[in-house]
Amino acid sequence: MKNEELQELIGSWSPNLVFTEEGSQYLNVTVPIEELHTIMLKLKHNDQTSLDYLFCLSGVDWGEELGVVYHLESTNFRHSLVVKTQTAERENPVIDSVYDIWATAEFHEREVFDFFGIKFTNHPNLKRLFLTDDWVGFPLRKDYEDNINMIIK
Repeated sequence: MKNEELQELIGSWSPNLVFTEEGSQYLNVTVPIEELHTIMLKLKHNDQTSLDYLFCLSGVDWGEELGVVYHLESTNFRHSLVVKTQTAERENPVIDSVYDIWATAEFHEREVFDFFGIKFTNHPNLKRLFLTDDWVGFPLRKDYEDNINMIIK
């Protein structure tokens, strides 16, 4: 399915989706946080999209918002999609887990939790993955400060 066809189909599921194309390879869709899980279920299980492979899940600090970017691919149809969602809540950021849709999300979500502090609702084992339990803060946030470990030129 071409990007235009994917956009038309997925766009019919909700009027709140925003599409962009970055270059010619990936179609990007921004999904409101409250619709994320429903849209992701459809993306995987719809016969025309069949986006069965989550090959990347990344946390992002856009400044005001924290969010997650998901790279999906259909192993049947060979089309790809980038899904973005964000929350303006920096003190207690919460996003629905997609672990129940793609099991590969388990460790990706733990990494995002560890480095960005984003909590994933319904995650089966949300705890730090790389940092120690007593680590203070989230080192990949733009507002993170660590005066002890900073390298100064």
